[in-house]
Parts: sequence; C-alpha cells; structure tokens
Amino acid sequence: MAKNQKSYTPEFKQQIVDLYNTGGYSYPQLEREYGVSRSTISGWVKQLSPIRISEEETVTLKEYKALQKEMQRLKIENEMLH
Repeated sequence: MAKNQKSYTPEFKQQIVDLYNTGGYSYPQLEREYGVSRSTISGWVKQLSPIRISEEETVTLKEYKALQKEMQRLKIENEMLH
C-alpha cells in the first residue's frame, strides 16, 4: 500500500455502500461528505452490494469470488485424493 493511501475499515466501507444503495446518497454526495474518491466508492459498491441469488438469499461479489476460490481448492484436493 502506498504511504499516503488511506485505509478504511470494512464497517466504514459497508456503511458507505449501504448509504448509496438506499438511494439517499449519490457518488458526488458521498465523495464530498466523507472525503472518499468516487472511483473508490464505486469499487466498494461493486464488491459489497448484495446480489439476489434466490428469494431469500443474497451474496456479494466479494463473497462469490471467495466461494469460487474455495470450490477450486476443493476440486483440486478431491482430484488428488482419487
């Protein structure tokens, strides 16, 4: 990480995403109010917004990618056992 780059907690990132997703805030408003660049907020929204996978289930892109990675690991492990 660059020396001058800010670090944000997962809770803060989720709070910003939730504010955006509720429709109460736009990217420019969040940028001005919280001092976070629009591109950073956009990345968080992409990674942390829920995606509906069934009537009662949602998953974020970040969670989906983690599940894919775990599935690949398990496939390799399974192949090694056979």
